[in-house]
Amino acid sequence: MDEPLCLLTVHAHPDDESSKGPATVAKYHAEGVRTVLVCATGGEEGDILNPAMDRPEVRERLVQIRREELAEATRLIGYDEVVMLGYRDSGMPGTPANEDPRSFAQAPLEEAVGRLVAVVRRERPQVMVTYPENQSSYPHPDHLRVHEVSVGAFEAAGDPDAYPEAGEPWQPLKLYYSIWSRARMVAMHEKFIELGMESPFGPEWLERPSQDEAITTRIDIGPWADVRMDALLAHRTQVDPNSRRWFGLPREVARGIHPFEDYTLARDLTGGKGGAGGAEGYEDDLFAGVRDRVAS
Repeated sequence: MDEPLCLLTVHAHPDDESSKGPATVAKYHAEGVRTVLVCATGGEEGDILNPAMDRPEVRERLVQIRREELAEATRLIGYDEVVMLGYRDSGMPGTPANEDPRSFAQAPLEEAVGRLVAVVRRERPQVMVTYPENQSSYPHPDHLRVHEVSVGAFEAAGDPDAYPEAGEPWQPLKLYYSIWSRARMVAMHEKFIELGMESPFGPEWLERPSQDEAITTRIDIGPWADVRMDALLAHRTQVDPNSRRWFGLPREVARGIHPFEDYTLARDLTGGKGGAGGAEGYEDDLFAGVRDRVAS
């Protein structure tokens, strides 16, 4: 196996790539790993959450502006390639957007998997990152569908009998789920309190079910800790720069709070050559078990 290392992440909307694992991508990009983002929708149904951007001329161009924001955010993160899967934002259940036949939620699963399989076979990643099956805290239809499509593509991409029109088979070796850990949220909440500041994490956040027990992998993002904030700020329609949840703590303080991004290793075809190599028994490299195979 002599392919260069490649990391492919799958997200639902522009801005998801900036809130889920951006520093991990920046870290691997800095190491020379090829980094590819697949964005399933254009985010057409996103609300304008920054009051300063809630203007008629912005609403008229929202779709184009969100593309521009995505381009800037992915430049800051360090993605080498951005692939739009071509579906429309599904909105939330019960809305007209959710019934739109162009929406990601309404797309036939087999068709959507085929589109992603074509990207996987073209880009040839060893590692894919997507969303977990359990998304009870925010069950957006597009996030749920991203999970289904990503798992389906991981399993089909290496099968020569599946989607023969999508290119030469390629089997990724590892599939991860991105996890926003309770440990991070609690640490941030406690730091707000310690500094005598009002915490944005009330009971509706702190009482959510934890997925920390599912974490298998912690990536040290120390030098790249600011990437999330910078990339989020690029999404100027979707992210309020005055949000205490994202930006309430001084940067020099925020950098030291849980300086990791957390993942669940959902599929591992390396033959178990990776394993836990980091602190507290967590795996500390998404490419653990892959690097030796590439070098051999």
